[in-house]
Amino acid sequence: MLFRSKLIPTPNGTQAMIHKTQIGIVGAGPSGLLLSRLLALQGIDSIVVERQSRAYVEGRIRAGVLEQGTMDLLDEAQVGERMHTEGLLHVGVDLCFNGKRHAIDFVDLTGGKTVMVYGQTEVTKDLNNALDAAGAQIVYEAEAVTVDGFDSDQPFIRYRKDGEAHEIQCDYIAGCDGFHGVSRRSIPAERIQLFERVYPFAWLGILAETPPVSDELIYANSDRGFALFSMRSKTLSRLYIQCAPDEEIDEWSDERIWEELAHRLDEEGANKLTPAPLLEKSITPMRSFVAEPMRFGNMFLVGDAAHIVPPTGAKGLNLAAADVRYLSRALVDHYKKADDGRLDRYSDTCLRRIWKAQRFSWWLTTLMHRFPEASPFERRTQLAELDFVTSTETGARSLAENYVGLPFDD
Repeated sequence: MLFRSKLIPTPNGTQAMIHKTQIGIVGAGPSGLLLSRLLALQGIDSIVVERQSRAYVEGRIRAGVLEQGTMDLLDEAQVGERMHTEGLLHVGVDLCFNGKRHAIDFVDLTGGKTVMVYGQTEVTKDLNNALDAAGAQIVYEAEAVTVDGFDSDQPFIRYRKDGEAHEIQCDYIAGCDGFHGVSRRSIPAERIQLFERVYPFAWLGILAETPPVSDELIYANSDRGFALFSMRSKTLSRLYIQCAPDEEIDEWSDERIWEELAHRLDEEGANKLTPAPLLEKSITPMRSFVAEPMRFGNMFLVGDAAHIVPPTGAKGLNLAAADVRYLSRALVDHYKKADDGRLDRYSDTCLRRIWKAQRFSWWLTTLMHRFPEASPFERRTQLAELDFVTSTETGARSLAENYVGLPFDD
């Protein structure tokens, strides 16, 4: 281990604890933890800094659909055992419109590929447990986190913990701290280009201890708006309703939510819907966002720090895992082969995949939701597109190949 610490004076007369490592990672979400784990298995040292508590990070309810490539990466990180035991393997999805359900068979259309429903909270716990067992350096509840010096040969991360100042000196910084994190906000505006689309609706999501209405996820396009019928286990359902972005959560009683879910589903599914007390309820705005480039000197943006997708296509966690895959391999090449080719291509390689996922997520969002300004003509063309996707091999294959995850570029 390269990790070492010493107390030294700073220019302002105070003292700071200095830590040295190879990779400083900002953010202990799944991307930061996965990167640290993959690097550790290759003998590359890292320190992870997180402003929230471990309990908060592990308790966040987020994405739960894993592409085959993400499953393979978790296996590579040696944290896939519980995922394979408790996760729910899915061989397709159902599209519901005009009161009827239509199956999209992933296995048949993609040559055997599937997806796994396994919650992000569980992925985070598995990574934390593996890192704990290996003695990894993770600092939770770090205050006043900043990144700097990334244009130099010795970038650094500063933070305060329990009233004491700390500085991590490293070779590279990985900004895995999400959309609102400090990493991207530390980049001068003239060096970064931002692309964004905000959608005129949101998702009201609930978690309820009730069996799923179907073995597969159901994407429903109804005259009342979109709904998604998903699950976390065979007894735990994760359900979503399209709503206005400015609606108050208190306006949605439990009774109203269950009635609306039934209205947006086909008759068979509605009859299987079993109302139960809600374990969690929240409203999530919908946006598409990309920051270019994703490398600034010796700092790399990873995951939500660089891109956000609407959750319709289930790409958020999977894109973050893809970034980690590319970056971890690039860093292994740097330290073990003195080859920086992948590091130099990191931004371009990631963005190529990201924009394809953005296109798919935008397309599926547009296909399944009711837009407030849509004309009757646009509604008819939307239904025609759904008919094309569900009645032709070309349409169904395109959806299936994108949903299970496109091939990696390396």
